[in-house]
This record gives sequence, structure tokens and C-alpha cells, in this order.
Amino acid sequence: MKKIITLISLLFVAGYSIGQGLTTPPSGDNQKSKVTQFIGPVEVTIAYSSPDVHGPNGEDRTGKIWGEVAHYGFIDQGFGPSKAAPWRAGANENTIFTVSHDVKIEGKDLKAGTYGLFLAVAKEGPYIWIFSKNHTSWGSYFYDPKEDALRVDVMPLEAPHKEWLTYGFEDKLPSSVKGYLRWEKKRIPFKIEVPNVNEIYVSKMREELRSATGFKQENWITAAQFCAQNKINLEEALSWVDMSVSNPFIGVENFTTYQTRAMILQAMGKEADANAAMDKAIKDPSATVQAIHQYGRTLLNGGKKEKALEIFKYNAQKYPQEKFTPNVGLARGYTAMGDKKNAIKYWELALKNIPEDQKQFLPQYEAEVKKLKEGK
Repeated sequence: MKKIITLISLLFVAGYSIGQGLTTPPSGDNQKSKVTQFIGPVEVTIAYSSPDVHGPNGEDRTGKIWGEVAHYGFIDQGFGPSKAAPWRAGANENTIFTVSHDVKIEGKDLKAGTYGLFLAVAKEGPYIWIFSKNHTSWGSYFYDPKEDALRVDVMPLEAPHKEWLTYGFEDKLPSSVKGYLRWEKKRIPFKIEVPNVNEIYVSKMREELRSATGFKQENWITAAQFCAQNKINLEEALSWVDMSVSNPFIGVENFTTYQTRAMILQAMGKEADANAAMDKAIKDPSATVQAIHQYGRTLLNGGKKEKALEIFKYNAQKYPQEKFTPNVGLARGYTAMGDKKNAIKYWELALKNIPEDQKQFLPQYEAEVKKLKEGK
């Protein structure tokens, strides 16, 4: 009889009732929380219950969280099969860590999946984050080290007081983010990295281009340009450009397709082929004055001043009615070549014809002319 009463008491402590499945307030009023962060296409979620420093009865536990509520090391909690359990890193049920793709945690591999998240607190030295294959249990009473998927050591950091245990993310970069737990006056971080994030993007693009997304030419071009910019999957990227041109529903050859092909060829190290593709691009009827000008600027930035000047001259010939952009290009081209006389000439022609939407940049343009006239 005593054993039955004890079991019933434990069930109520766990937030259950005899009518299991009934929605009742969480044990200790430790409300459930969930936080999600994307690293590119990779989704990371932490679901947890959030206790407060003052405890369920209002008692102030400041100074008693780390080492007491969040116990040190691995202990026998007096219930369940585990005789050496870490802290549950939250309250009530397992804290759950879910990631949609393979990642690295503090430089170590973790497969895509759902894990119980535990923390071994240390009196001195590093804490240990534990990612367990068991994510369905209550607390850490059933913790088994044989189910560990990963352990990583991290150093705890001092932080401003935080009443409620909170998980979050910071230091958000294109291929990594830093997760953390904050409670009372500590913050315990762990870095999450996706080293192959661009490969994941390409994989998703490849899949999406087979759907309705593939019925828009710009999507094939965007995918191909992504590959060129990141120097990845270049052979397939070329085939995507070809598809954007040859597809009878969406295909058309234009400045953008030639330019994209040139970008990929440049990334492959085939400079002569890339130049030939760009020559076709600027001569295509769809090549605008701005597109040709931008190509010239790209050449200038790459140190190819002679070729850049050639392109600026071509732009002026192709668009003689345009009195601003081609002249700016010529001014920049002659400046790069050290021909100050012609540079000043074309700057002054450009500024006499400056359009309304460029007048906000007039002081910068005038400053460039002034430097040329002063011989700087």
C-alpha cells in the first residue's frame, strides 16, 4: 500500500493526474518555452520548461541555483534507474534539442535529429553539455550515458541576473550561431556550426527547381549565380543556365543569362571563355546602360583598367542619348588610366546632366573632380 501511495505522489509531482492526458498547469508553474533559430536553411529548436530563481513557493534561491538547484556533476536523485544523473537543464520533462540537418557543436559532429539536452555543472572548470538520444523521459531520472550522442565541454560565463531560466541564440553568422542557457547570474554557451551550409542551400535549390519554382527563369538564374558566387557545384550551375535558355516555356537568352554563364566560367578559372560570354552579354539588345556600366565598374575593381575603359567607351557609343552614366564611366576609366585631362572633361559633362535621383551624391562627385584638379 505504501508503494502505491508513493507512486501516486510521484505522478502528481510530475504534473500528471490519474486521468493522464488532461491539460493541467505545469508542475511548479514552470511554464513551457520554445525558441527556434535558423542557420540558413537549417532549423534549430530548443523546447524547455522555465523555472525561476524564486522557486514555486516564492523563496529566494539567489546564490543557491548553481550547485544546488542545478546540482553539481552526476548524482543519484533517489528515483529512477540512473545513479549518476546530470542536471536536466530546465525543469519537468526533458529539455529537447532538435536540429534539421547535421551540425557541429563546439566543433564536434551531431547528426540531424531530436535529443534530450542535459548539463553537468562543475564547481570549478568546464561544464558538460550532453546531447542524449533519449528525449522522451521526465527529467534526468532515466539518464543513461550509453544513450549519449555527444558531450562537449564549455566554460560558464558570468552574466547579469536572469530570473527565469532562458535559452536563446546570439552571434548569428551565415553558417553558425551560438546557443546559450541563461539563469540567475550565469550564461552557458555552445556554438552550433553548419560547415556545409552552401551545399545544403544547393540541395534545396535543386529540389525546388523540380517543382513549380522551376517554371520561372529567374529562379534557375538565381541558383546558378549562387553557385558562381560561392564557387560550388559549378558544372551543374552551367546546366541550370542552359535550362533557363532552352526550356520552351521560360527560355530566352539575354544579358543576364550571358552574364551568369560568365560568372560561372570565371569561377572555374576559364577567364577567356568568361570574357567571351560577357562580350555577348553587353552586345545583347537587353543590355541596359546601367548593366554595362556596372560591368565596367567590376572590371575596374578587379584591376582590369584597360578593359574597363574599353567597356565604358562602348557604353557611350551604344547609348549616345545618355549623358550621365556613360560619362561617369569614362571619367572613372580615364582616372584609373592616369589621364586627368579626360577624366575632368567627362566628369564635367556628367555633372552638367546629372539626373534628379543622383543629385544626393553631387557632393561626392564634385569632391572627385576637385581631387583631380588639385592633382591628388
